[in-house]
Amino acid sequence: MPAIEAVDRARAAARLVQSVREAGALALSMFQTPIRTWTKAGASPVSEADIAVDRLLRERLTGAAGGFGWLSEESADAPARLAARQVWIVDPIDGTRAYLAGLPEWTVSAALVEDGRPIVACLYAPVTEEVFVAAAGRGATRNGAPIAATTDAALAHARLAAPRGFLDRLAAADPPFTVMPRLRSLALRLARVAEGACDVAVAGGNSHDWDLAAADLLVHEAGGAITPVEGGLIIYNRPVPRHGAIVAAGRDRHAAFIAFLRERRIAF
Repeated sequence: MPAIEAVDRARAAARLVQSVREAGALALSMFQTPIRTWTKAGASPVSEADIAVDRLLRERLTGAAGGFGWLSEESADAPARLAARQVWIVDPIDGTRAYLAGLPEWTVSAALVEDGRPIVACLYAPVTEEVFVAAAGRGATRNGAPIAATTDAALAHARLAAPRGFLDRLAAADPPFTVMPRLRSLALRLARVAEGACDVAVAGGNSHDWDLAAADLLVHEAGGAITPVEGGLIIYNRPVPRHGAIVAAGRDRHAAFIAFLRERRIAF
């Protein structure tokens, strides 16, 4: 499989969707069954399902072809990815804690990044049968239907999804916000912004490339904005694939929310 040019992004997205759907089916077949689990660095849980899905995606997306880098939460990081123009960035199961607890809000998340930015992306929630797809310049869909982020700038009662500690600091905020139910998959939390089901989503200061890359493209292609709090694009495939606080929202509301945080000096 040669490197993917811009004109081939629709086909790349189709291949990605097929691979992610297959990976989701594998994860679903192991869901709510007795599987081996353990704890990795940082006290994060991992299971044999995470590893099996990671292996399947790597086989499907890279195969025997050269030229692509690979970065996954469940693979050993290889410095060779830094020299690759195009890198697959994957979270085999985003929301492993939910997966192991038998809860539905986990996803398979994958994106192809070119020169530091995602160009095709797929996010699949197998339990709820939701497939989000985006290709740069071609928009974003959920189960084949176009999606769009909300468009106005109002913050009063805006639907907000964020870490609990951050929500506590906003408890007495004026204007008040409408707090969304917690989603254990960060990628799915951000995808809710892309489809207009959530107005503002916040990621705390310890997210990684694999948490963000697919959802990033979904939000942008749905007409929203997703940036670090200090502004600018999120750049992927850096030596340390970790990021500070991130805000996603429709473009006008994103600007209003960032201004709100700065004016009130609300920290993450």
